[in-house]
Amino acid sequence: MSSAGGRAENARPVAAFVDSPLGRLGIELEGAMLIGIDLAPREPRALVPQSRAAQRVVTALQRYFESPRSVGFELPLRLRGTDFQRRVWGTLRHIPIGEIVTYGDLARRLSSSARAVGAACRANPIPIVVPCHRVVGATDLGGFAGARSGTMVQIKRWLLEHEGYLGRSAVDEDND
Repeated sequence: MSSAGGRAENARPVAAFVDSPLGRLGIELEGAMLIGIDLAPREPRALVPQSRAAQRVVTALQRYFESPRSVGFELPLRLRGTDFQRRVWGTLRHIPIGEIVTYGDLARRLSSSARAVGAACRANPIPIVVPCHRVVGATDLGGFAGARSGTMVQIKRWLLEHEGYLGRSAVDEDND
């Protein structure tokens, strides 16, 4: 499965690419359903002809990067994962732009553990649209796409800043 980190073990064809302030993103579709956003697509992968569904995702992402508060990401998604992962991902979709929640707080809401929530966030195949970047550690930014430092955590920080999140010391601290 492709992930936010761009692992290509079972890489699916990319339906479209979108250039963003984060670099080129790969959009993965199954029919009209969004199944993945690859933050670090490895080329070359087969590029299927661009469809209306792909254009809809590209347009939504472009609008998000222009003005995040103007986008609700009302896109058809196919989220594949365990029941618990899908529960976490569904909860993430209700965290408003400009807000964050800690892994521990989310775990309490779901009667689970922070570690299990973190693992579900790491497995999220549709970052940005399913906003796992809005989940932070109790004392620091936390990881992103399976990384605790480096480019992926810088992307998480950029996304939070882009969405206008301000004022939480855990996010403002340098976690690299």
